Amino acid sequence: MTKLLIVESPAKAKTITKYLNDIPNQTEAFSVTSSVGHVRDIPKSNKKAIDIEAGFVPHYEISKGKEKVISEIKTKAKKASEVLLATDPDREGEAIAWHLKEVLDLKNPKRIVFNEITKEAVQEAIEHPREIDDKLRRAQEARRILDRLVGYDLSGLIWKKVRYGLSAGRVQSPALRIIMEREREIRAFKPEDFWVITADVKNKSNSQFLLTCSEEPRDEKEMSKIMDSGKAGKWDVVDIKESEMKRTPRAPFITSTLQQTASTRLGFAPSKTMGVAQKLYEAGHITYMRTDSTTMSKSAHAQISKLVNDKYGKEYFQPRVFKTKSKSAQEAHEAIRPSNIARDSAGTTEEQKKLYQLIWQRAVASQMTDAKLLKMKMIVKVENVPNFTTNGSRTLFDGWLKADPTARGEDVELPKVDVGEILKLIEMHSEERQTQPPFRYTEAGLIKELEKRGIGRPSTYASIMKTLNERGYVTKEGKTLFPTDTGDVVSTFLENNFKKYISDSFTAEMEDELDEIASGEREYVKTLSDFYTPFTKDVDSKKDIEKITNLGDAPKEHKCPKCGADMVIKLSKTGKFMSCSKFPDCSGARTIDGEELEGPKETGEDCPKCGPPAGGGRLVERDGRFGRFISCNNYPKCKFIKTSPEEEARMKTGVKCNKCKDGEMSERRGRFGLFYSCSNYPNCKHAIKAKPTGNLCPMCNSLMMEGTKTIPERCSDKSCLNHNPHKLDKK
Repeated sequence: MTKLLIVESPAKAKTITKYLNDIPNQTEAFSVTSSVGHVRDIPKSNKKAIDIEAGFVPHYEISKGKEKVISEIKTKAKKASEVLLATDPDREGEAIAWHLKEVLDLKNPKRIVFNEITKEAVQEAIEHPREIDDKLRRAQEARRILDRLVGYDLSGLIWKKVRYGLSAGRVQSPALRIIMEREREIRAFKPEDFWVITADVKNKSNSQFLLTCSEEPRDEKEMSKIMDSGKAGKWDVVDIKESEMKRTPRAPFITSTLQQTASTRLGFAPSKTMGVAQKLYEAGHITYMRTDSTTMSKSAHAQISKLVNDKYGKEYFQPRVFKTKSKSAQEAHEAIRPSNIARDSAGTTEEQKKLYQLIWQRAVASQMTDAKLLKMKMIVKVENVPNFTTNGSRTLFDGWLKADPTARGEDVELPKVDVGEILKLIEMHSEERQTQPPFRYTEAGLIKELEKRGIGRPSTYASIMKTLNERGYVTKEGKTLFPTDTGDVVSTFLENNFKKYISDSFTAEMEDELDEIASGEREYVKTLSDFYTPFTKDVDSKKDIEKITNLGDAPKEHKCPKCGADMVIKLSKTGKFMSCSKFPDCSGARTIDGEELEGPKETGEDCPKCGPPAGGGRLVERDGRFGRFISCNNYPKCKFIKTSPEEEARMKTGVKCNKCKDGEMSERRGRFGLFYSCSNYPNCKHAIKAKPTGNLCPMCNSLMMEGTKTIPERCSDKSCLNHNPHKLDKK
């Protein structure tokens, strides 16, 4: 018989398999299999799946498409002499291990954890198994239940009072509030004019450099006075201040700092950073990438010591221990570092190589000496003029910057100038500028702000960013996050009605309480009850408030294009617009910029689905997100949309639906772009993300769909291993 080791990732399984055939004193072989992520979850759309009265007991369901995976693992487990659960070393991993134990009906499974996928770490973990940590598992369950309950209640209310399809979340909503607070500061900001005055000068050795006036006059007359006096005056060097300063290296990466630095230096979105890091971890190149701890193992310190001494010299090495800032950090975990420090490059793609280099540089630099810089400031005096200054620096000893030169920045070295020297003025310049409002958040900036305020946990930041974008609450231009009209309305609604629950203090305290469940310091049911009982009462109390369709009066200069009445601002799926105050009696509308919007126009046709004699539906031409289209005037009760024969023909794929065996898969456009669904909708709701190829998956019999240049075809079922055929063992 063999021992069965279960992980959550096929790639992780492949890497571990390489190390298990060489374990000393082993009498049985190992078989490694993967759960392909979570196997059970609380249903998204069923609040009754959580038995609140019984003590917030969740009723889990097998995740869609996981039946076959579970069945295969069950078969392997029955044949195994021993089962080891080797899921990730965090709350999520502990939860997956527990769910596997439950669905597989395992009596005494062993739980093993490792922070890096190396031969030594895997063997060490196998030699020291433990039981599933129920406190850690319950902490994950509490967080999951609380997030679901908040989502059920708050999102449901927003659907009724704002617009269908929107959402709110325990951490998502405070993050949106922070973005909107900054946006309101920007809107309220009143710019002021000022002048920046500079002077090109040269010393007695004819070395030219730039001086800047220490004051920025708000008045044009004052600016002119400075310019006139400067051109006529004598430029006397009155002081040169030099001081040595040290730059200390930063701690090795934790999840949040990795996301921030990858965003700043590499332009990676947090979700991309975590995806790339996951690949590096599964390949055995780095330690586990979800961590709050800045500590490194003794072996890592020894590896870095040897590398720094050999590569840079003993004068560059300085051992350091960094204190972890997070109260909830699990010190048993390590910081994110290379598994093998001696390897300065790793990864199969450019993205992986770039991120690995970033991790390697930060880890190595953290154990190196301070960089020493000489900071210089020159002060120049001109009669009847504010002082002119210039700053510069010079690297005296590069220290840790040797390993991480990108962190150096630009050193501006000033020419040799003596105190009392008279400089020669070449030219003066004045540039009119305006004071600038606060900067909008980037993803990196928002993550830093969330971490500072204790909102959320590093492992959740990537999903928060993704949710804000997918819900249409923010758009990203370059690296900058801009709140949308929808985000503005939703945040304002929550701030006005649920201010307490999206405040910094409440959210941070809630995070601490959830962390305390993991340590056994707080009771599960009491924690959830203390939050949910007053919360649900507050939600119930808001059920009678008016629906937020009217966002306020439109500017008086904009009158209804049809009847001339005043207009009001309303929210649609595409953002704010102006509607006639007499709606529905008058359908006049304008864009938020004042341009007239054409209303629905009757085509003279009956609706094929609800027309006479059933419901009297008529077809109308109206504006949509993707231009004009024809639909039933009884929308949303009737969702019939007419397409031209040419468009209908183009949308057809010729591939039969493998679910109902009758419909045809056709192209559709939805909230998240193009997708392909059965023509028998809504009777058949089968849908896939990419164009079907006409083939069936040899592993699960699902439709195959188009992939990428490197993966031309893949299974449409995400739970199938053939969804990522490049990860399958090549046989």
